[in-house]
Amino acid sequence: MSVRPYRDIYRRECRQIMMGDVPIGGGAPITVQSMTNTLTSDAKATIEQIRALEDAGADIVRVSCPDKESTSALSEICRAANVPIVADIHFHYKRALEAADAGAACLRINPGNIGSADRVKEVVLAAKANGCAMRIGVNAGSLEKHLLEKYGEPCPEAMVESAMDHAKLLEDNDFFEFKISVKASDIFLAVAAYQGLAEVCDYPLHLGITEAGSLKGGTVKSSIGMGMLLWSGIGDTIRVSLSADPVEEIKAGFEILKSLGIRHRGVSIISCPSCARQAYPVIRTVELLEERLAHISTPLSLSIIGCVVNGPGEARETDIGLTGGGNGTHMIYLSGVTDHKITDDGLVDHIVELVEAKAAEIEAEKIEAEKEEALPEVVKAVS
Repeated sequence: MSVRPYRDIYRRECRQIMMGDVPIGGGAPITVQSMTNTLTSDAKATIEQIRALEDAGADIVRVSCPDKESTSALSEICRAANVPIVADIHFHYKRALEAADAGAACLRINPGNIGSADRVKEVVLAAKANGCAMRIGVNAGSLEKHLLEKYGEPCPEAMVESAMDHAKLLEDNDFFEFKISVKASDIFLAVAAYQGLAEVCDYPLHLGITEAGSLKGGTVKSSIGMGMLLWSGIGDTIRVSLSADPVEEIKAGFEILKSLGIRHRGVSIISCPSCARQAYPVIRTVELLEERLAHISTPLSLSIIGCVVNGPGEARETDIGLTGGGNGTHMIYLSGVTDHKITDDGLVDHIVELVEAKAAEIEAEKIEAEKEEALPEVVKAVS
C-alpha cells in the first residue's frame, strides 16, 4: 500500500499570474501580505507603514482607495514601495481606473459591484494597459442579495457561485490575470468555500479568515483555518487579518508557513513551556531572544530547553541549541553536536552572538553558491 509521507504537502495546481515582479500560483512560493491602516491620502504615513511591513518580510501590501484623494496619493506610494501595491476598490469604478494609472500592481474588486458591463470593460482595459492583475474578493458578509435569497444564508455554495459569476465577467472581457478569495469570519464556512472553489477553477487563491479578531485570538483562528487549507495544498498567497499592528499580520503569516514547513524566514525557536526542572528562566529567556533576534531574516533553528530530559534530543535537530544543566552551567550545541558550556552570566548575549554568526555564515555560503551558479560552464569546468 502506498502511504503519503506525513510531512509532504501536495499543492493544488493552478495557473500563475504576476503582481508586479511577484509570481502568484503556478508553484511559486506562497506570499505573505498585509494591509495598511493609515489614510492612503496621507502618502508619508502610508509609505512609513509600508516600510515597516517590508522590513517584516511582506511580499505584497494592500492599501484602501475609497476616494479621489487616496488614488491621487497612490502614484507617490507605488513609486516609494519596494513591493507590489494592491489597490482596494469598492463600488467606484473610477477609483479602479485611477489606481491602475497610478501604478498599482493589482486591483482588489468585485466586478459585480463595479456597475454595468461597460464599466467592467473599462476597468479591464485599464488593467491590461497598465499590466495590473486583479483579485476577486468574495466575503460572506456582503454576498449579493439574489444569492442570499436563493440559498437563504451565507453558505459555501453561495460564495463559490458568487466567485465564479464574478470570474465570468472578467473572462468575458478576455481577462484572466486574477486571483480569487472567498473569505468568512466563520472558520468552517471559509474552509468549505475554499475547498469548493479549488475544485471548480484553476485560478490562484488568496487565503484569509476575515475579521479574525485580536492579535492572540485572531492568530489562533487564522492558523486553524488557513492551516487546514494550506496542509491540503490550497492557497497561493495569504493574509492574517488581525485587529492589531499590520506588522503582526506579517509575523503571524510567516509563523503559519514555517510551522507547516512551507516557507522559512527568520529564527524558528523551539522552546519548552518550563517546569520545576528548568535550570534557568526559560520563558524570560525566550522573550528576550525573540525580541533581540527579530532582525534576523535568514532561516535557521534554535532550541531553548530548560533541562536535560528533552534538551539534547531537540538540540540534535536544530542549528543551535541550549540545554539547562546543574549548578548554573548549561550546554551549547552547534549543528546538533555538544560544543561548549556556558553559565547564567551573559547567556542571552551569547546565544544572540551565536545566532548572528550562524546567520552571517549561511548568507556568505549562499552568496558563494550564487556566484558559482552564475559562472559560465567553461569556467566551472576549468575550476
